[in-house]
Parts: sequence; C-alpha cells; structure tokens
Amino acid sequence: MPLWVVLSWPPLLAMVLVATSGSFLIVNQPEKADLIVVLAGETEKRPERGLELLRQNYAPRLQIDVPAKDKIYNQSLIDLARNYVQNLPQGRWVALCPVFGLSTKAETKDVEACLYHQPVGSLLLVTSEFHARRARMIFQHQLPGYKISVAVSPDPREFGAAWWKHRQWAKNNLSEWLRLVWWQLVERWIG
Repeated sequence: MPLWVVLSWPPLLAMVLVATSGSFLIVNQPEKADLIVVLAGETEKRPERGLELLRQNYAPRLQIDVPAKDKIYNQSLIDLARNYVQNLPQGRWVALCPVFGLSTKAETKDVEACLYHQPVGSLLLVTSEFHARRARMIFQHQLPGYKISVAVSPDPREFGAAWWKHRQWAKNNLSEWLRLVWWQLVERWIG
C-alpha cells in the first residue's frame, strides 16, 4: 500500500469524527415512564416539549426543575414557574422541583429529593439536544435505581447536528464535548 494512502487515513478519520460529533451528542429515545422530568435550564422549549410528551401520554405526571435561587427582574424563577403552571390546562399533573445545584450531577440529587415519597421507577428526561447524552449518562450513574430515557427539545437557535454551520452551534458543541470529557474522566469518580 502506498505511503500516501496510509498517511491519509488518520486525517480522514479525524474529519469524520469531528463532523459527526454533534450527532453523537443527540440522544432522542423517549420511552413511557412514571414521570417526565424537564431539566433546569432553557425555559421556553424544554417545558413546551415536556407538556407535549405529557399530552402524548408518555407519563401521567410532569416535573419541571427550577433553579431555586435565580431571579429575573426581582421575581424568583420559582414564583414565575408557579404562575406558569397554575395557568396550564394540565396544571394539576405538573409539579415543580426546586434545584439548588449548579451542575447536572447536582441536579440529580435535587430530583431524587423531590421523588422521595413518590412511587416512581422510571424517568423521561427532557433537555436540550446537545445536553441529552451527558444528562442520560449522569442520571443513570447517579440514580441507578431508576430507568432513564431522554427526549430532546430542539432549539435551532442553540444547536444542530451540523454544528459547523452556526457560531452558537459550534460553541455549544465544543462546550458540551468538554463537559462530557470532564464527566467521563473526573466528575463521575468523585463525590
């Protein structure tokens, strides 16, 4: 085999891996569950997707994780979320879970505390496309007693599998890959 053929394989492989890195992050495999959990973070698309899954009977109840200490224009996010839920037609099947942690790993502890007295064995997580794979990994690791599946909440302003087409997509792809590597090499092994 000519040397140029041998030397061309590593760069080609690297290009394929980089090009598919965005698609790798996206895990969209919703399964029926006891509870839909909308992870804290993006507050427009994620709750909307969670409510859509509730209407489609993926679970009988929905929980929205809300950062407990955050405020917008002097109003707590918990109060804003409470008003939001009260005005929903499905409001009686929606609960709020105050989240105090600043990471997905910390959020699992808050979710577990909210589930303490509930007969729940399976969770359907709702999160952003780029966060789906890592969120599932973290929840499976931190909450091994629960069956975990994930549904993504696409937001074309934030991410797409063809991450190189938009600056914001590229930033989120790189950031999520750094967090995924950090989770695999460090964070999963401590505390």
